[in-house]
Amino acid sequence: MTGTLESVNPSTGEVVGVYVVDDAASVEAAVARARHDADWWTRGTFAERRQVLDQWRRVLARRMPELADLVHQETGKPHADAQLEIGLAVNHLAWAAAHAGKVLGRRRVSSGLLMANHVATVEYLPLGVVGVIGPWNYPVFTPMGSISYALAAGNAVVFKPSELTPGVGVWLAASLCEVLPGQGLLQTVVGRRETGVALCRAPIDKVAFTGSAATGRKVMATCAENLVPVIIEGGGKDALLVDEDADVHLAADAAAWGAFSNAGQTCVGVERVYVHERVYDGFVAELTRRARDVHAGAEDGAQLGPMTLAGQADVVRRHIDDAVNRGAEVLVGGPSAVGERFVQPTVLAGVPEDSCAVTEETFGPTVTVRRVHDMEEAVTLANASRYGLGSAVFSRSHGADLARRLRSGMTSVNGVISFAAIPALPFGGVGDSGFGRVHGPDGLKEFTFAKSVARQWMNPATALTTFDRTPRTDALFAGLIRVLHGRSRLSPKRPRWDRGDP
Repeated sequence: MTGTLESVNPSTGEVVGVYVVDDAASVEAAVARARHDADWWTRGTFAERRQVLDQWRRVLARRMPELADLVHQETGKPHADAQLEIGLAVNHLAWAAAHAGKVLGRRRVSSGLLMANHVATVEYLPLGVVGVIGPWNYPVFTPMGSISYALAAGNAVVFKPSELTPGVGVWLAASLCEVLPGQGLLQTVVGRRETGVALCRAPIDKVAFTGSAATGRKVMATCAENLVPVIIEGGGKDALLVDEDADVHLAADAAAWGAFSNAGQTCVGVERVYVHERVYDGFVAELTRRARDVHAGAEDGAQLGPMTLAGQADVVRRHIDDAVNRGAEVLVGGPSAVGERFVQPTVLAGVPEDSCAVTEETFGPTVTVRRVHDMEEAVTLANASRYGLGSAVFSRSHGADLARRLRSGMTSVNGVISFAAIPALPFGGVGDSGFGRVHGPDGLKEFTFAKSVARQWMNPATALTTFDRTPRTDALFAGLIRVLHGRSRLSPKRPRWDRGDP
């Protein structure tokens, strides 16, 4: 153990709790305990694991007000927003527990004609011990997206929460102890960067990280020392597209929520909006009206809390100042909206595409709006970012087509951030937004390895894998391959792409 860590309410500066920091030795001890408990957890059936996780789900649901208050104290976000993220996390836990058996359980696959004397099966087995490094902006929902799916897949978890929200991490692990007293299936280690490094270097089987792309690179480099695989969710610069046939009022409402909720501290929040010129004026009028009605503060009734991370207001101020200095029009807010702890909503128009307000993740309640000639231009601009996490499209007729063309891991059509609330959908990005997936079947499989088994149930008519193979056997094999794969009933055609066809 190496000292203590204070959790501080970012709205008031008051100390919420004091926690002992875990050093490398205590992290390794937690991993060793997790390894021990993972052995019996893995031996259990999917139904047995589901029973435990369902009991935990009920504990979380019953005690949601208590946990929401702790989230409120450590992050400053309104109680209602804290409750929302907890509720979604509980829903994901329920889905993971209910579907793990179907997704991961053993199933037969075709052996094919060549290997017809074999029975082939595949199943997905737990890795063992998973390390989860969570963020501070959604201290329950985001890490539970890894914890729930890793546990449902049969792993034990060692969780390192953000140093800004250690109490939430400790609370989550303690709540599972209500179901399994003295268990080591979910343990929390508390600390700063050094504790995270120790977890990455401990004898674990995978790390799931959420944070900045820069820190994600450091996590990857540390894990690479022992060839530990990683899942990286490295933030985003999400775009929202508004087509000419969109419901403008619905789109503006979604843009406001996506940009300003949680004080803009959302990895899949809306930071850029590209609007068709035919509906631009109406959209901007509605968005600015909504932005003026949203207020950040510590008092009851405030829709937004503070900047949870000290210094984040400086990042927001730098982005706004850069945009304004380069000719952007301030529609709402602006430089004066940035206080020491609280930032009021800001809407900027005409921001140059190479401004840091467009290229860098702001992580504050700001949004840029740009008029485009058509959706071709909108897609091109949206895809120009080095990030590729989430996105949104509003269009009555072309939503699905536009969504598919956006270079992002997830897209909401005629909604915003809705993909995160659907447990069956994988969550993750591309580019600087990282790789790997949590949630859904893909999320369950991320915490397993595929186990393939081929079982011979009868002797082959022609033995191929033997040194007793004869020239006649080789000839029979070559003839079979020609019959199976060398003949075609269709006239050969040049591939469409080789003909220059569109």
